[in-house]
Amino acid sequence: MSLRPLPLRAARLSLIACVLLRAVSAHAFGLEQVAEKARALAGTAFRDPRGEVPSWLLEIGYDQWRDIRFRTDRALWRDAKLPFEAQFFHPGLYYDRVVRVNEIDAKGVHEVAFSPDLFDYGRNEFASRVPQGLGFAGFRLHYPLKSRDYKDEVIVFLGASYFRALGKDHVYGLSARGLGIDTALPSGEEFPFFREFWLERPRPGARELVAYALLDSPTVTGAYRFALRPGVQTVMDVEARVFFRRAVAKVGLAPLTSMFFFGEGDTSGADYRPEVHDSDGLLVADRSGEWICRDGWRDLSLYTCEGVALITTRCTRKLLVL
Repeated sequence: MSLRPLPLRAARLSLIACVLLRAVSAHAFGLEQVAEKARALAGTAFRDPRGEVPSWLLEIGYDQWRDIRFRTDRALWRDAKLPFEAQFFHPGLYYDRVVRVNEIDAKGVHEVAFSPDLFDYGRNEFASRVPQGLGFAGFRLHYPLKSRDYKDEVIVFLGASYFRALGKDHVYGLSARGLGIDTALPSGEEFPFFREFWLERPRPGARELVAYALLDSPTVTGAYRFALRPGVQTVMDVEARVFFRRAVAKVGLAPLTSMFFFGEGDTSGADYRPEVHDSDGLLVADRSGEWICRDGWRDLSLYTCEGVALITTRCTRKLLVL
């Protein structure tokens, strides 16, 4: 059987397709790649990154840390006028670990470099002492929730494995965590933390942003994929793969945490406000379609359910879904 040579145009198209396929395969990055990193990390001894932040930064006051503001004109993707933007938090005070943040685009994976020039230090006089390349404490994503002219804050990743999101016209309430380890046990709770993030560069007009995270702790590592869709109801699909260094007594999946000072039943009169907390109740939709409502702090102290499909709250104490 004789083989006929391809026409010149067909040969060129085949060559272009081959080059594109190689480019895609060379730069593809997703949950599988993060999972490989987590699996490899679980096979090594835990290394605590504490100590990377200078001790003097951990000794500054709350107002000093609040006076360090990210320069919004330096937001990631601001110049490209994309629907999403990323802004970053400065380490210090409570935030004694730094996280590495990367961008995924058509050319591959690139680290988002830290620099003191990205921040306005306000009245603080220590900007010159901050090391170049120190690293970020976390980040937040912005999206035009209320109008096309302004990008609202929609989600924050800051501290340990904490993250919290907003819907349109909402205010922050409870926070979610990547994983809960030995919660409410006499032995004490372990708080895993996100060590590294990867943010997919959104396309023009995109309504969803995908991010990946690498979780670490003395007993567990994990790979996470977050697909964020902001709106009247902001929805986040989370996929996780967890690898244990050793056995644990209790694992909390999709743990929720909130703050409580006192509620309506407090009659001590120590404060002029009627109640100070973040959440009034917990509303759960299970896989059978049944809605379960829990009101009052006794019910909310520790709540366990199976097959949870949707969780929504308005105020807080410590909430945990196992």
